[in-house]
Amino acid sequence: MFDNLSARLTRTIERLRGRGRITEDNIAEALREVRVALLEADVALPVIKTFIDAVKSKAVGAEVSSSLTPGQAFIGILHREMVELMGGARAGFSLRAQPPIVVLLAGLQGAGKTATAAKLARWLIERERKRVLLTSTDISRPAAVLQLERLAGEVKADFFRAPAGLTAPEIAAAALELQHGGRP
Repeated sequence: MFDNLSARLTRTIERLRGRGRITEDNIAEALREVRVALLEADVALPVIKTFIDAVKSKAVGAEVSSSLTPGQAFIGILHREMVELMGGARAGFSLRAQPPIVVLLAGLQGAGKTATAAKLARWLIERERKRVLLTSTDISRPAAVLQLERLAGEVKADFFRAPAGLTAPEIAAAALELQHGGRP
């Protein structure tokens, strides 16, 4: 989503060059591109509307610092609102829940779920001193399972490889059962 949004904005920000202030007219195209990128990422319509309205209200009429272009100022506003939409700078996991804490990563093939899972596991292990078990419920792509298993080894996380023939919900249930029963 962020790469798509970035590419769309790069094309439209050029239109803001040479302007001393951000106006409703000169950000209309940029906001349209943001809206389309969010729609393509399957963000809910009410969330998109609230986000676009918040960006628009902060951006329209904003004075541009002499060291920034209007495009850079607009990107700054967009970034701050995106961070707020995602939960704010201080948003995080509540690790005070009764273990095991389950984190599900879902998305399209090639969206970066495997790498994100490994990075999250490393963070939980190194910074939060948590024991992490990774498992893949992707029953149609054996290479994805192998990649996650290798990454788990690199970040020193446990890995659960499900027996062949299980469905995705059965794999998740088996991994949870393993967590309740002890270390793999």
